[in-house]
Amino acid sequence: MLTFEEKQTIIESYPELSRKDVSMKRVNYHYAASKFDKTVVVQHLHPNGNAFIYVADVPGYEPDSRGLVNVREASEAELRKTIEDAIAGLAEEKVESEPVEEVWLDGHNSKLELKEELGAWNIYHGLNLEDSFGDYQEAVDYLREEGFKKVEDGGIVR
Repeated sequence: MLTFEEKQTIIESYPELSRKDVSMKRVNYHYAASKFDKTVVVQHLHPNGNAFIYVADVPGYEPDSRGLVNVREASEAELRKTIEDAIAGLAEEKVESEPVEEVWLDGHNSKLELKEELGAWNIYHGLNLEDSFGDYQEAVDYLREEGFKKVEDGGIVR
């Protein structure tokens, strides 16, 4: 296991990280150029060698509910890779997926549109909001119960 001083030397070799002393002799390191509100890369580096690195949404890691992994037992290579992955994760703009917009038809050619908007799944009849659901599957179940089928690319109704 690397000592506190060894970990500190490794972390401080990244000029893009800035040090901030916190309580109980612990140290945090921030990435000021983060594309997000979150800037902490290394959290609570402690004199006993314990520390956490923020890797939420970084593939290949299993972070806790706060997005952190413990690096107490990490080798120098593992620590460097985790820090570099964390910095890269905070430096990248997250690509937003295209919002869902689907057309649904019933047996009478009545048309409804299902749209994902601000975390809700809204069903429209023209410009009028027909109904709103908390998740996609609820909206689809409603549409199917009402006799609607989804229009796929190419106009095929399913």
